[in-house]
Amino acid sequence: MRTRRRLIALVTVALLVAGTNLAAGSAAPKKPIAENVIVMISDGRGFEHDTAVSYYMYGKDARQVYAHFPTSLAMSTYMAYDEGDPCDGWGYDPGLAWADFGYVTSCYTDSAAAATTMASGVKTFGGAIGVDLDQQPLLSILEKAEELGKATGVVTSVEWTHATPAGFVAHNISRNNYADIGVEMVYDSAADVIMGAGHPFYDADGQPGVTNTFKYVGGAGTWNDLVAGNAGGDADGDGIADPWTLIQERAEFQALMEGPTPPRVLGTAQVYQTLQYNRGGDSYADPYVVPLIETVPTLEEMTKAALNILDDDPDGLFLMIEGGAVDWASHGNFSGRMIEEQIDFDNAVQAVLDWVKANSNWGETLLVVTGDHETGYLNGPGSDPLWMPIVNNGAGILPGMEWHSGNHTNSLIPFFAKGDAARIFKRYADEYDPVRGMYLDNTEMADGLFWTLDP
Repeated sequence: MRTRRRLIALVTVALLVAGTNLAAGSAAPKKPIAENVIVMISDGRGFEHDTAVSYYMYGKDARQVYAHFPTSLAMSTYMAYDEGDPCDGWGYDPGLAWADFGYVTSCYTDSAAAATTMASGVKTFGGAIGVDLDQQPLLSILEKAEELGKATGVVTSVEWTHATPAGFVAHNISRNNYADIGVEMVYDSAADVIMGAGHPFYDADGQPGVTNTFKYVGGAGTWNDLVAGNAGGDADGDGIADPWTLIQERAEFQALMEGPTPPRVLGTAQVYQTLQYNRGGDSYADPYVVPLIETVPTLEEMTKAALNILDDDPDGLFLMIEGGAVDWASHGNFSGRMIEEQIDFDNAVQAVLDWVKANSNWGETLLVVTGDHETGYLNGPGSDPLWMPIVNNGAGILPGMEWHSGNHTNSLIPFFAKGDAARIFKRYADEYDPVRGMYLDNTEMADGLFWTLDP
C-alpha cells in the first residue's frame, strides 16, 4: 500500500474545519467519507449551455445523465477584489441579478481564481494559481488527497498548465507564468496523472513542426527531460525520484484505458492549445461540419486512461477533469463548437459513470459535475431586457440561441453531485435564487470536498 508523507508547507486556513459553514443550529451529520473523489469542471458552462446542448443531442431539455443526479443545485462563482475596487464586496445578489439584465456582466471571476477557490475553499484575486490574497500558497483538495495517500491527477482538453488544472496542482501569482507552473507540476507535485494539450511541436490542426513553443510544457528543459524519461521528483516520500512516463500519440492514450499502466503518466496530446476547438475551418459552422482531428485523444479517452492509472492505488483517488474549451468557444460566441466541446465533456461524464459501475460504487465514490463560471451570457433569441428561452429546433439541429457577451459573467452555474457523500452539499446550499433555486458558493464546494475526503 502506497503511503504519501510529502510535507506540504502550505497555508491551510480555516477551510479544513469544513463544517463551520453549515447552517447554524443544525445537527452534526454523520460524516460521509469518500474513498474516491472525482471533480468534473466544464469551463464556462452555464444553465443555458446545458439546455442548448440537450436540445441538440436529444430534442428535449435536461436529458444529460447528470441532470438527474440526486444532488442538483446552483453555485455562485464570484472572486475577491482589492479593497477600494468597485467590485470589492460585490458578491452575487439574486434580486439584482433578475431585476437588471446587465447585472451579471460585471464583477465576474476568471478561471484561475475560480479553480483556486474550488480547490482550496478560499476566495482570491484574478489570475491567482493556488495562492490567497496575500500571495501565500493554499492547500488544495488534490494535495490533501496526496496527504491521505491517494493517487491523484488532472485531465483537461486544453493546455495542462492552463488555469483550471494548475489551480488544483500549482502555486503561482499569475496564471500567465505557464513555464514556471509547468516546472512545479512536473518536478514538485506528487500528482500521478497530468493530461492535456500544449504540445511544442504540433499546431492547432495537429500537424507537426510548426509552433516550437515550450511554455505550455514547462520550458524546453522540462520537455527534454520528459522525453528522456528523467523528469519528476519524489512523489511518494521514499527519497527516490519518481519519473513521469510521457505519452503523446492517441494510440498511447487508448492503450492505457485498460490493462497494466505505468505509475505516473504525463500525456501531452499532439496538438497545440486545445484538442479540437482551435482547429481550422469555419468556426461558426454547425457542430461537426468541420471534421474533427483524428490524431488526438478525446476527453473521454483521457478520462478512461486516467482512471485506469489511478485506480491501482488501494487508498483511493482524486481526479479533476476539465472540459476547458467550452469556455473558449463561448468567448468566441461559436455555438457549434461550444456544443461540440460540451458533448465531449458529457461523454467523459459517462465514462466516469461506467468506471464507477465496473470498479467502485456510490458508497465509496463521490462525483461532482459543475463549471467554474458562465461565459458568453447565453440566452434565447430576443433577450435583453428580458430573458428569453433557448429555442428547441429538434435533435441534431442547432437550437435558437443568442450570446450577449464575449466574456465571463457572474451568473449562477449548475452544480450536480452523486454518491452517498454528495448529500453534504445540500446542507451548504442555504441561499435562494428566485430562478435557479437553492445555491451554494464555490468556497462551500471545496468545504464539502474536504469534509468528505478527510477521515
